[in-house]
Parts: sequence; structure tokens; C-alpha cells
Amino acid sequence: MSKGIIAILIFGVIAVFGGIWSCNKRNSFVGMRENAKAQWQQLESQYQRRADLVPNIVATVKGEANFEKSTLEGVIGARAKATQVTINPDNLDEASIQKYKAAQGELSSALSRLLVVSENYPNLKSNAAFGDLRITLEGCENRIATERMKYNEMARDFNKAIQFFPGSLIAGSMAQLPYFEAEAGAEKAPKVEF
Repeated sequence: MSKGIIAILIFGVIAVFGGIWSCNKRNSFVGMRENAKAQWQQLESQYQRRADLVPNIVATVKGEANFEKSTLEGVIGARAKATQVTINPDNLDEASIQKYKAAQGELSSALSRLLVVSENYPNLKSNAAFGDLRITLEGCENRIATERMKYNEMARDFNKAIQFFPGSLIAGSMAQLPYFEAEAGAEKAPKVEF
């Protein structure tokens, strides 16, 4: 065999293995992106679970207390807005996440006010049904926080993978996934006045 044929064979073997590696890398990026989309759906399901609990909480509070009507109306209105905003996971972008987050933020704020008000009314605290719903809602908020964290971790892993070399050469036009960030002012406790 001549040196030219050996060089062509070596180049061919390298090209085949390089092609296989590139395909595997590209497929891993697609898998990571799809896992992040699935995690986004899980996050949305936790928000939906919370939205489904709100009518029960409001009905219980209405039956047990006669306090600030605007708090309940705020919760009802915020829930209505939150359930109207949806995101297609195939079109995750910063603007759609911000819109979704704003609607969910209004509901979170209204629920926070409701929980603070409930702590200041002893008859509500002693009501077993309200206490159970309140505990369920707090658990739901914890699940939402966990799912947001998982989504952000998956988005981070995907974003790093498509940016690191040599993966960035294979990722091509894959866009980074946006992160779910806390709302401005979320570090401050809600202010409730009586």
C-alpha cells in the first residue's frame, strides 16, 4: 500500500469517528433541551395545581371570615389572570417567561397577603379546613420553588453544553434556554395593612 492510500484510510477513519461523535453530541443537546422543556411542563403543572387550590381556599375563607373583601377579590382576579397565560414549551423565550412570571407573581403576591391576613385572624387559624388548605398551599409553593430550581438547572446545563468548545461547533443555531428568575422586589416581604 502506498502512503497516499494509508493517509486516505486514516483520514476516512477519523472522519467516520468524528461524524459519529458529532451526531452523538448533537443528539445529546437535543435530549438536554427536551428534558428542560419537560421540566418546564412540570413547573407549569405545579402552578396549575396551585391555581386549582385557590377556589377551595377562597370558599373556605369566605365561609369562616368576614374580613377585607379586597384581599379575596385580589386572589380571585390574580388566579384568573394566572390561568390565562400559557407558554408553548417549543417557544420558550425570555419575553414569554417574563409574561408568565408576571401573571404567576400577581397570584403569589395575592396569596401571600391572604396567608398573612389569615395569621392575624385567630378564628381562621383554628379552622381545621383552612389550616389544611393553607398547609397544602404552602407545600404547593415549595413544589413550585423546587420545579423552578430544576428547570433552571436543566437550562443551565443545556446552555453550558451548547457554548463549550467543541460542542459549540455542533450546536450550530441552537438557542440558549431562558432562566426563570425571581421577580424584582421578591426579596421584600409583602406589606399587609389592616
